[in-house]
Amino acid sequence: MSSLPPPSSRVPSENIILIGMPGSGKSTVGVLLAKELGFAFVDTDILIQQREGCLLQELVDRVGSAQLRAIESDVCRALSCSRTVVATGGSAVYCADAMRHLSGLGPVIWLDAPFPVINERIERNPLRGLAKNPDQTLEDLYDERQPLYRRFGEIRIPYAEETPEATVRSIIGVLPREFRRSPSGDSSGGESSHSPRD
Repeated sequence: MSSLPPPSSRVPSENIILIGMPGSGKSTVGVLLAKELGFAFVDTDILIQQREGCLLQELVDRVGSAQLRAIESDVCRALSCSRTVVATGGSAVYCADAMRHLSGLGPVIWLDAPFPVINERIERNPLRGLAKNPDQTLEDLYDERQPLYRRFGEIRIPYAEETPEATVRSIIGVLPREFRRSPSGDSSGGESSHSPRD
């Protein structure tokens, strides 16, 4: 499924990268996964908002989807972290260089939810920022991105009407052995150690 570098080429920094559509559960699952493993948590959408000084939807409205993707690519390629769960924006997969960088940080896990689930969740949060063209429907965007998620996802976690906690257990069940709690046994996560590279 993946066209990314083999895991053996990675620096052993023990990160986990989550990809998938907006509404697939990356942030919710990511926080719980980080807590379970004793990792930090980073949401690249929040990093973008901090960098640009505005909400994601405001940024989309101001600069358009293409420029948002360029900004997202810069943020993802600057990411440097260890023992961190990284929830990416839904459009991160448009930039192959960014995905190669993220794959070098850790396994890329695709949270694959069907369109009706995505649509229902997006309708509950209409202010969520979406990097799409004005003439695109959400279903158009979903269909456009599925091949990219399939291309870059190393591990696919299909939606199964589970709780977020059950999804976390599914992810942990397919992770390599080194992804375990910290030696102290603390599962509270902690502040992220991410920092932009020069």
